[in-house]
Amino acid sequence: MSLAVLYSRALNGMEAPEVVVEVHLANGLPSFTIVGLPEAEVKESKDRVRAALQTAQFEFPARRITVNLAPADLPKESGRYDLPIALGILAASGQIPIAPLVNYEFAGELALTGELRPIRGALAMTSSMMGRTENSQNKKAPQKRAFILPQSSAAEAALVREAIIYPANSLLEVCAHLSGHTELTQLEATDLVHEVEYPDFSDVKAQSMPKRALEIAAAGGHSVIMSGPPGTGKSMLASRFVGILPEMTESEALESAAIQSLNGNYKLENWKRRPYRAPHHTASAVALVGGGGIPRPGEISLAHHGVLFLDELPEFDRKVLEVLREPLESGRITISRAARQADFPANFQLIAAMNPCPCGYLGHFNNKCRCTPDQISRYKAKISGPLLDRIDLHIEVPALKEEELLATNDSEHSQVIRARVKAARARQLERQGKSNNLLGTKEIELYCVADEAGLQLLKQAISRLSLSARAYHRILKVARTIADIAGDDAIKPVHIAEAVQYRRADRVT
Repeated sequence: MSLAVLYSRALNGMEAPEVVVEVHLANGLPSFTIVGLPEAEVKESKDRVRAALQTAQFEFPARRITVNLAPADLPKESGRYDLPIALGILAASGQIPIAPLVNYEFAGELALTGELRPIRGALAMTSSMMGRTENSQNKKAPQKRAFILPQSSAAEAALVREAIIYPANSLLEVCAHLSGHTELTQLEATDLVHEVEYPDFSDVKAQSMPKRALEIAAAGGHSVIMSGPPGTGKSMLASRFVGILPEMTESEALESAAIQSLNGNYKLENWKRRPYRAPHHTASAVALVGGGGIPRPGEISLAHHGVLFLDELPEFDRKVLEVLREPLESGRITISRAARQADFPANFQLIAAMNPCPCGYLGHFNNKCRCTPDQISRYKAKISGPLLDRIDLHIEVPALKEEELLATNDSEHSQVIRARVKAARARQLERQGKSNNLLGTKEIELYCVADEAGLQLLKQAISRLSLSARAYHRILKVARTIADIAGDDAIKPVHIAEAVQYRRADRVT
């Protein structure tokens, strides 16, 4: 038979649509053609496949070879199609049996020696395969295919429970398995149980007020901006913030791992470790939100279910910061290009830090600041009002005096704070099924109702601080979180008062 049909996967954002690899051999002058919108890496597979087959002592047919990657309107990129193309040529030329191919999906880049090299997106591909099986519109029970992958990519793919994964080291091993000579060993899904360690909050001396604000942020999923002189502990607090967040659920861990897999840099030791991303202030808008000719996830998506820390916030280009406004509200980012569109999740917690003035010492007890009011105003104006309005908590991190630095450190450990955060988050999930930061307008009216005294206090805050409707709603959500930490069902004036104190950027100076 001169036609072989195999199955593989493409990558389109977080989706991995099925690709049918059709290989046809015909009489005529020898040629090798790949059609179906192949990118340069796919076109180059012709030379890799030819060399790999010859090195493995297979016959490379001297015929007219046509490889079609369907659907034809879906762009195909990377070297993951090397393995199915090579197997298709062998099957179409009768060197391996065709019948078993229907039971598998294949992906793998071939070395010239015939060895299989790792691919990116293995976890995203197996996630899509299982999703397709479970959500099939076919009335008959869909056939679950196994996935044959390079050995170095198979472990992450096996994180998807019930996926059937066969790791292989070379083209010869795959051919031996399909021919029934030597079977590949199925990779069993194992529970990755290991202690996830983070830097501890007790390392930061004093700073009880910023620690309290970060505890509230962790409990409700709120965003934070910290302002203070250099060396006061802003970066230390941010790096320890992930340590007080609740442990990741398995579904959260899979989503986060699948995004890391798209960039080809996921490590199994990071399983259930909340991501912490801290891009430099020279990062571009594409680096932050994602993009490129073939859309890749940016820092906000790589921080999904974790923390995005932006240090020296005013030093970022203003246009770069403005791209954060929509993802902060929606928790997703859609990257549109002329030929394709990709959608990535971006449910991250923003922790930002900045100095109070260009020199950094405004308000310092040593009075070192010599910045003029105009310089300070221009410096703060680098961050737009609409972006600040989307940040829930605005806090100051003051400089520590000598006695505070030399005092014995008796700060709470992250484990103690995390216990309170978990209890507050559990109340939210039981009450509304989501964290407080995700509440919509109608849900705020339902779950964030203040008593009469609290409403009066809110009215005064709206009048004196000229709060926007968004700021008003965010104060209510923060107050709801403060009440959850205290174990109170009702939002009291004390909770409203504390929430208002965290709107530093809205205060009239």
